[in-house]
Amino acid sequence: MIMKLSILVPVYNELPFIDAVIDRVRRAPPEQIHKEIIVVDDCSTDGTREYLQRLCAEPWTEDGTDLRIIFQPKNEGKGAAIKRAMQEASGDIIIIQDADLEYDPQEYPKLIDPILRGLADVVYGSRFLGGPHRVVYFWHYCGNKFLTLLSNMFTNLNLTDMETCYKVFRSEVLKSLQIKQKRFGFEPEFTARIARKGWRVYEVPIAYYGRTYAEGKKIGWKDGFKALWCIFRYNVFP
Repeated sequence: MIMKLSILVPVYNELPFIDAVIDRVRRAPPEQIHKEIIVVDDCSTDGTREYLQRLCAEPWTEDGTDLRIIFQPKNEGKGAAIKRAMQEASGDIIIIQDADLEYDPQEYPKLIDPILRGLADVVYGSRFLGGPHRVVYFWHYCGNKFLTLLSNMFTNLNLTDMETCYKVFRSEVLKSLQIKQKRFGFEPEFTARIARKGWRVYEVPIAYYGRTYAEGKKIGWKDGFKALWCIFRYNVFP
């Protein structure tokens, strides 16, 4: 059994969700594992930053969970927020958790199980392995599948969902990586680097509650082109 689980939560303009996300992560199983929640606000402009500042000023006495909130001085992107949170993480296992409720913290036991059993160093939560999911955008699905296929061709991994948020890894993996990308290029760069290191990778099916753009979804076609560049860049010229 691990001693501590670090949950990294990059946040940008998620005021309608941030309170619920922190609460769900805090209450997520397994209850017997000590959690630290590291929230990194990427210079939000919708009131999220002010909400988190007020939260910092309040005593945090909820069930012994550690909560740390970090404020980026300027907006740099999801990858930069994750990198900042990685510097603070002290857990034995680390999980990346988006702040938009598209991914369910109740799935943590499933995600960390291959690591606890000594079978994996890294676990990806796949939206395409049969778990329940909201039906939203066909072309997003096609784009994800294409990027995953291209990444697999370079890395020789047989992932089904390279772009998933739910990436879980042992702390030793974190210490072995030097991530450069500051925005959504984090996903293909991370995958390229762990493949090159030879870490053992598992996938498990997860539920997915996708949002529409009207509901706040942020990733777009420009990010897809950047992901293409990153797949080539970090596999061919690491």
